[in-house]
Amino acid sequence: MVGFRESLLLMFSTPLYVLIIGAEMLLSYYQHRSYYSIKGLLQNCYLTLLNMSVDLLVRGFYVGVLVWVYQFRLTEISTPWLYWLTLLILEDFAFYWLHRVDHFCRLFWAVHVTHHSSEEFNLTVGFRSSVLQPIYRFIYFMPIALLGFRAEDIVFMYSATQIYGIIVHTQYVKRLGFLEWFLVTPSHHRVHHASNVRYLDRNMGMMLIIWDRLFGTFAEEEPTDPVRYGLTTNLTDHSPGNLVFHEWKKLVDDLRIPGPFGQKIKYLLAPPGWSHDGHSLTADEMRQQLGIGIEADESDADIQVIGELQPVQDLSGVGKLQSTSAESTVSHPDR
Repeated sequence: MVGFRESLLLMFSTPLYVLIIGAEMLLSYYQHRSYYSIKGLLQNCYLTLLNMSVDLLVRGFYVGVLVWVYQFRLTEISTPWLYWLTLLILEDFAFYWLHRVDHFCRLFWAVHVTHHSSEEFNLTVGFRSSVLQPIYRFIYFMPIALLGFRAEDIVFMYSATQIYGIIVHTQYVKRLGFLEWFLVTPSHHRVHHASNVRYLDRNMGMMLIIWDRLFGTFAEEEPTDPVRYGLTTNLTDHSPGNLVFHEWKKLVDDLRIPGPFGQKIKYLLAPPGWSHDGHSLTADEMRQQLGIGIEADESDADIQVIGELQPVQDLSGVGKLQSTSAESTVSHPDR
């Protein structure tokens, strides 16, 4: 059943992707905009194929877990439209927390960072998958099965919402008026992929931006602070293995730093950028240091001066930039 419905979804989505990606590629080419490159396109295809392979390998297991949890369901919704609408909202809520943990826990950031390592932002970046995420993603959906939603419906809804999650990866769609208040828009998602300090770890939603507004992770795209894509210090080694495991290598290096067991746990589970000696900072610490989002009465000129940042050594995984102000000599690792 899962395979049949997803096959129908694939038959619908594939022509859609071909049409809109082809149109964006042609438009960017004729307008002489560097939105696409052969290297970036090949990397995105490689990472999504790896992700799909991992998903197929573990699908039987995680579907089985969801089916098992469903046996203990606490309730059922018999009205079809209410069932599917509720599933959509619950799944989007679950994805928000999955995505938030991927950004705020370094262990999971090591998985998710592949999606953010592109210096480009175009529709194919939506396919630049977090390769190992299928191994644990289902855990966030277990409460949904417990609330009376069937495993095949949960898997199908995730695949369906992924279509929307992919098409917001574009620079061609600007603001969308009142839709900006409750939907994730391309503007919101450009912020999510930014390396600017003010934008780090913002706008986690898949379809609905209301979760970010409710839980304090929302940020507007500011004309005075144009989005810069990629990591703090972008990758120089684009080999297939390093694309997937570069943050794992740095995590292992930090775990080898001499210190108590608690220090190692923090390097593993604390937000990316946490360091025992302050040599790197989390995104919130960087914003505090730079005065971003703290003093509401700062002038735009002050923010521009304070926020002028330069790439630095790629360290542990949260920061993307280093302040050039005299007040700061702390390095900020990549995000």
